Amino acid sequence: MNGTVRSPAAAARPRGAAVGHLATGVVLPLVTAAVALAGLRVPVPGGVSALDGMAVGLVLIWALAGAICARAPDRAPQWPLAAGTLAAAVALAAARLADQPPAGQHQLARAGATLATALVIACSCHFLLALPDGRLGSRARRAGAGVAYLTALGAGLAFALADRPLPPLVVALGLVAAVGCALPAVRLRYLRAAARGRERLQWLAIGMLVAADAALVIATLHLLVGWPAEVAAAAAGTTVAIPLSLVAGGIPRLAPHGGRLLVHVLWVAGFSLVVSAVYVVVVLGLGRGPADAGDREILGLSMLAAAVAAAVYLPSRDRLLAAATRFVYGAREAPDDVLRTFGSRMTRAVAMDELLLQLAESLRKTMGLTRAEVYTGGEVLERAVSVPDAGRRSILMSERERPVVTRAGVSGNAWAAVWLPALLDGREGSQLRVAPISHGGELLGLIVVERPAEADAFSEEDDRVLTELARQAGLAFHNVQLDAALQTTLDELRKQADELRESRARIVATGDAERRRVERDLHDGAQQHLVALAVNLRLAQDIVADDPAAGTEMLAQMAEDVQVTIKELRELAHGIYPPLLADAGLPEALRACSRSATTGRVSIPRRSGPGTASSTCRTAWGPSAAPSAGSRSPAADPRSAGRCRSSDPGPGPAWPGLGGPIPAPGLLRRSQTTRILRRSRTTPNPVPPRAGAASRPRTVPC
Repeated sequence: MNGTVRSPAAAARPRGAAVGHLATGVVLPLVTAAVALAGLRVPVPGGVSALDGMAVGLVLIWALAGAICARAPDRAPQWPLAAGTLAAAVALAAARLADQPPAGQHQLARAGATLATALVIACSCHFLLALPDGRLGSRARRAGAGVAYLTALGAGLAFALADRPLPPLVVALGLVAAVGCALPAVRLRYLRAAARGRERLQWLAIGMLVAADAALVIATLHLLVGWPAEVAAAAAGTTVAIPLSLVAGGIPRLAPHGGRLLVHVLWVAGFSLVVSAVYVVVVLGLGRGPADAGDREILGLSMLAAAVAAAVYLPSRDRLLAAATRFVYGAREAPDDVLRTFGSRMTRAVAMDELLLQLAESLRKTMGLTRAEVYTGGEVLERAVSVPDAGRRSILMSERERPVVTRAGVSGNAWAAVWLPALLDGREGSQLRVAPISHGGELLGLIVVERPAEADAFSEEDDRVLTELARQAGLAFHNVQLDAALQTTLDELRKQADELRESRARIVATGDAERRRVERDLHDGAQQHLVALAVNLRLAQDIVADDPAAGTEMLAQMAEDVQVTIKELRELAHGIYPPLLADAGLPEALRACSRSATTGRVSIPRRSGPGTASSTCRTAWGPSAAPSAGSRSPAADPRSAGRCRSSDPGPGPAWPGLGGPIPAPGLLRRSQTTRILRRSRTTPNPVPPRAGAASRPRTVPC
């Protein structure tokens, strides 16, 4: 109700986490600042030294950085950072209390300073292990932090019991060891961290590298020229870059630029390390150190001059290189420049003709040529590009010459006179170099360059450039062939797809047209006849009672109309594939046909194996096919329906009513099956044979 707006992250923060952020972001930094300032006011002999003043300033800056980092909503409470800063303030205040006179009367303060300093080292290791969000997470990291605390406190307790403070060298080595042990874990967290965590780690690395590089430069200067005098204070002051980098990593506008800045900082740090090592080795290893102030001044000025020269050289490097190239090669460029330009052009969407033209122009410019040519082809080499333009030209190669040219390297006039004499036409007084372009043992072209006879001879560097260019050009030609083959295949697939689409459209259109034709024929033909028959039947029913003769005549006329209707239906059904035959096959179709007979049976055999007699389906009509009283013959047994009967192979019977021999089993054509079933369906029931006459079975192959 007081109008205060809280962020969603802060609103969702648990109560315990909120208390932790309050403690590490407000309470502990204030206590740290108070302790540091109180320790600075402790009177000691000599007043406040440069190291003490630098230490107090660093503690205050670290406390401020901890308070700012604690405000980040996605971070856990920064306990190791706050505790380490407070421990540093306690160590500073206790050390100043221990230095108060009389000497040797403040052992408790000295022990407190020693333990607090050891705790700073342990908190540093804990802080690095918990990066970037302040959470240790895994059991291994917790164990590592516990080992760091136990080791640091054990060493501090040993020095405290001996009533000796921790030497600055031991503190420095302890901090280096803590950082070195935690670096692998930090690297692992960096690889797995999200973008926000990576940015924080990058900025922390920037701060640590700047601090280490500045400390290295200060140590080198102090070692060589004795400046600065307070080397410990100056080196300690370089660590201010670390808390500043922590703050910068939390600023949204600065955080995304950490990666690029880290690259430059790494480069500068490496350069500083090399320069410092060279100066130390040359001055102290090979010579002697400066003896007086004049020597130190001269050495310092020389180091400053070297740093300025290194800083100025980088921007002017490209201009110096271009000037040197013009001086050595004249107006042309270095020979290997064409390799870099051609390789970069290959990665772009440049047409092959344009690419070859650029290659010839670059060769002529960089090598000082009178002519540069590129031939393409295999059996017949065609001059595709020539600078200056010399028109089209063809070189025919024999089967004997092609493999020799393919395997050859960069060759000159003597080789060309033996294997490619056509290239020397009009060039007898010129220097020639021929570089075959091949890929996978296949000749794809030639690179031919020409210089005047009085010009400089082709060097090994020129031959190397031509060899590499021929290799890259062979790869480019091979890629063009693959692209052409792929495009051809795609065109064929598109053509086939279009043809398939058109074929399907034709099939659908034909089916629709046929369906409409059948509907039209049914409506205009058979339907009209059936309607007329229905009307005539009702008329005949009314007339037959009053005038039997007229009714009989009308019935005879209707019989003829029925025959006409049947004929039209036959013509309409001609060419229509029976649906039952298409769906269920021949056996079910034959059974359906047999059910329309007066009496009959169908025997559907199973497919016989190879080498056995052919199986047939036997369908019989007529009274003789019906079982007689007491007959138990297989033909009369109703259970014989669906059984297989075999007949010896040979010239079988003819098709009933169709003529011609019966095809072998499995070779029945669709048209023949359709005709049989159509006849069996449209033919009226057969007239029963005379008494005693045997029925004629129809034998159909399955």
